[in-house]
Amino acid sequence: MAEQEVTIIQEGKAKVGFHGPVFYNPVQEFNRDLTVTVLRQFVDDRMKARAKVEESDEPPAKKNKLLTENDNGSIRILDALSASGLRALRFSQEVENVEFVMANDFSENAVESIKENVKLNNVEGKVRPHFGDAIMTMMTHRTLDKRFHAVDLDPYGSASLFLDSAVQSVADKGILMITCTDMAVLCGNTPEACYNKYDAVTTRTKFCHEMALRILLRSIDSHANRYTRYIEPLVSISVDFYVRVFVRVHTGAREMKDCGAKVGTVLVCSGCQSFEQIPLLKKVVDGKSVKFSTPTIKQTLIDGSNRCVHCGHAVHQIGPMYLAPIHSKDFVAKLLGQLKNTPEELRLGTHSRLLGVLTTVSEEIDDAILYYEHDQLANVVKCSVPKAINVRSAILNAGFKVSGSHCNPRAIKTNAPLQFLWDIYRKVAEDTNVDREKRLDPKSAGYTILGKPIISTIDFKLHPEAANQIKKENMVRFQCNKGKNWGPRQKAKGSVNSAQAGFQVEKV
Repeated sequence: MAEQEVTIIQEGKAKVGFHGPVFYNPVQEFNRDLTVTVLRQFVDDRMKARAKVEESDEPPAKKNKLLTENDNGSIRILDALSASGLRALRFSQEVENVEFVMANDFSENAVESIKENVKLNNVEGKVRPHFGDAIMTMMTHRTLDKRFHAVDLDPYGSASLFLDSAVQSVADKGILMITCTDMAVLCGNTPEACYNKYDAVTTRTKFCHEMALRILLRSIDSHANRYTRYIEPLVSISVDFYVRVFVRVHTGAREMKDCGAKVGTVLVCSGCQSFEQIPLLKKVVDGKSVKFSTPTIKQTLIDGSNRCVHCGHAVHQIGPMYLAPIHSKDFVAKLLGQLKNTPEELRLGTHSRLLGVLTTVSEEIDDAILYYEHDQLANVVKCSVPKAINVRSAILNAGFKVSGSHCNPRAIKTNAPLQFLWDIYRKVAEDTNVDREKRLDPKSAGYTILGKPIISTIDFKLHPEAANQIKKENMVRFQCNKGKNWGPRQKAKGSVNSAQAGFQVEKV
């Protein structure tokens, strides 16, 4: 029998050989480039922290406790669902100070392929192929001396099955890097499936992609809390057909208590898409005294008839989800500095897109969760869509904050009250002579909204900050993905779902 031809594909510094059909998705190069960038910064921050400890005046005993992991500060990485081993190969060659990368997979064919690719890249010893169920592999590394400093989970579909073992297998102040591609579940198509996987219920909304990130973050944090641990989100990205989060995992009973105050539910109107957050816990600090209590609900979205105060339609409750900031602005600023200082010949394949997405992330305001689509708000009242720069100027001129979102090119994130937002579109409708009686159905959300008076002063005069936000630099902030390679690839044939791996019955 003739030997199958080998196809070699290179991405970054790694080469991967495929026998037969090529299971490679070029769209995911951005995901891998972002991961390499984050890992480089993680290693750099870690080395600087170690140097600071070594230079400090701390007693030797305390220093030794802080520097117990490795004498040279090198890191151990787990690529839990490795497939061809491309991620592991790139980490070993493109990230400094890596002790080893364990490339794990539950397919014997995949592990054999990883072994061949390790030889192809001359990284024997640096990349360690490992055959095993991802959950069992992580559980056998949950003891303090075996934990990984970085764990990468990039499954086909949901990562929910692996979260409990992942939060146990990562070292204190280590990093979890998690992808989920089950966007239909996270974005509200099947609320019952979302509850089963992430302990949260959803509905279809315009802000569904940020909602997906916040539901995933809350699920990770919830699993970590069971082991006196908590997460610090570094970067949370929704692009293409997946969400990708990078979180630092900390250990601490006192800090863990704050987690309940970072979680809540969201009320969202089925008619006009107005929303309002409701936290689950309230934290009260009085000097040295810190107390937690259930908050008194002071929602302003529902009227006495349990209907939306703005349009009179039914209101849904979704969540729970993470309500705290989903990015570390300091960490994102370091990533941007790293990218801008990289010589052109050493730049990653998706360098321009990384700059664009991370710049948009850095501009997002922290004191407003979720977002609206400015054209969708105009569609509710059936008026012509105003320019985004005009809407942002009106918000800024009124003294409120506003930004876009990396999740959606039409997004408006703002801390302005809903009444003010609807006044903007009432003003646009008034200026463009929208006839409520002729253009809108009396039962529609827009009909009710336009029937209310404008009580705010709306000033569309161009605000300098709005102009800067719209076009600060010529960047690839949002990529139009078209073509046969876009979207998740078909699951590899012959692979065993790791969820079923632990339940395989050995044949006698």
